[in-house]
Amino acid sequence: MAPYPNRMTETAFHGAVFYFQYILTYVNKCRTIIINICQKGTLMPRPTKCRSIGQMPVYRVFSPEEVSDAPCIQMTVDEYETIKLLDGDGLTQEACASRMCISRPTVTAIYDSARRKLADALVNGKQLLIVGGCCAYEPMELHQNIMEKGRNNMRIAVAYENGEVFQHFGRTEQFKLYDVEEGKILQEQIVDTNGVSHGALAGFLKAAEADVLLCGGIGMVGRVALEEVGIRLYPGVQGSADEAAKAFTEGRLAYDPGARCDHHEHHGEDHGCGHHHHEENCGHHHEGGHRYGDEECNRRRVEGACARDNGACDDRHKSGESCHSK
Repeated sequence: MAPYPNRMTETAFHGAVFYFQYILTYVNKCRTIIINICQKGTLMPRPTKCRSIGQMPVYRVFSPEEVSDAPCIQMTVDEYETIKLLDGDGLTQEACASRMCISRPTVTAIYDSARRKLADALVNGKQLLIVGGCCAYEPMELHQNIMEKGRNNMRIAVAYENGEVFQHFGRTEQFKLYDVEEGKILQEQIVDTNGVSHGALAGFLKAAEADVLLCGGIGMVGRVALEEVGIRLYPGVQGSADEAAKAFTEGRLAYDPGARCDHHEHHGEDHGCGHHHHEENCGHHHEGGHRYGDEECNRRRVEGACARDNGACDDRHKSGESCHSK
């Protein structure tokens, strides 16, 4: 009979099996990484965790009066929030991290980036635009009773004044809400904004559970704010508010996706990145006009997709180049 293996031989055998399994697991992980690189050309990035934001920024555009054509810096909303909490409210980084639901090292990185941008704007006379970032907003408190929204209802909000679609989103004092189910308007209500500034109107509509906004003219910052809270926008609507809501439910609404505010700029509504001019239409692309150039460039610049440097964007547009060309 073959001798029974002693305890040392048995331990060595099990150890060899363990290390073989470990090496096999490591090889499989390396195989997965190589497949990702071959298919996508890069490693899959770690998903960004949304930062918790107290309230949407009320003021989003800051511009030096001495320089009318200053280049623009984009600060994200989460960067703005770290400035607000750490410098404005005097919180510690630990408290700021807890408030924003992120780690302290992440707060440090965001805060450092925000301070560099703020210093650049102040020292070098640049315009500052607060948009973007992966953020989750706390609901705004509404000091009025809003009709209850049905589970399967879609809520349409219309910028409202005396029965008509109000043409200046940034100055809207009332919205009319329409709850729709299966193409029929079930209930409606007029709500007051109670002096909410134009920078916070998107937060007001989100708190009112609006899914869609119909309005007249609206600036780029308003558009971005609505996109941040997930409200679909249909600008350039004119005429009766009730007729506009009905037309939307029936799929025949006439609107202009490129409609911009057409009132004077001094009310504080955004103009791309705060550039002052004296044309009646805030979105008009005139000679020496908007800092962002045309509407497409404006959209891409806010999204961070424009390949242009800030100072030369308009000059290159005049030469016929597109916004995203190198």
